[in-house]
Amino acid sequence: MRQDGEDATARLADEVQRFFRLGARAKSMLDTGDLGAEFSALMLLFPLCRQGPLRVTELAEVKGADPSTISRQAAQLVKAGLARREADPADGRASRVAVTDAGLSACQRLHEARHALISETLSGWPAERVSAFAGLFEEFNSSVEARLRNDPAGSARESA
Repeated sequence: MRQDGEDATARLADEVQRFFRLGARAKSMLDTGDLGAEFSALMLLFPLCRQGPLRVTELAEVKGADPSTISRQAAQLVKAGLARREADPADGRASRVAVTDAGLSACQRLHEARHALISETLSGWPAERVSAFAGLFEEFNSSVEARLRNDPAGSARESA
């Protein structure tokens, strides 16, 4: 027989899986218009807007993805005019991906669409529950990030 904590952890694991499944469907509900790149490529705009120009390897690290995948996605952004490649001032042989004005605008549209969808979804919730959920979800994400940083075997599995 399971203890209450184990039942809650199993329930949470099921709900996280459900969230991922629903999230994939919710992407189509974001009213952003055609921005000229795949959704996964558009998600690179957020760290580029927040952190400034980044090398593909840095962007891959931020996103926790393979550099070859990020390189392909960055190329989509460049082709769509949402990003540009520029020389890395620290190493002229390397390049960085930088967001363009069109990319800044697209990032803002994506942010607003995401905010509108979440606001509409939570419109029936009392403000204090939304605040409590946001705090718990942030704490959960921070714990997951800490676990991933401290699991060198996970890095080896990702690159395999």
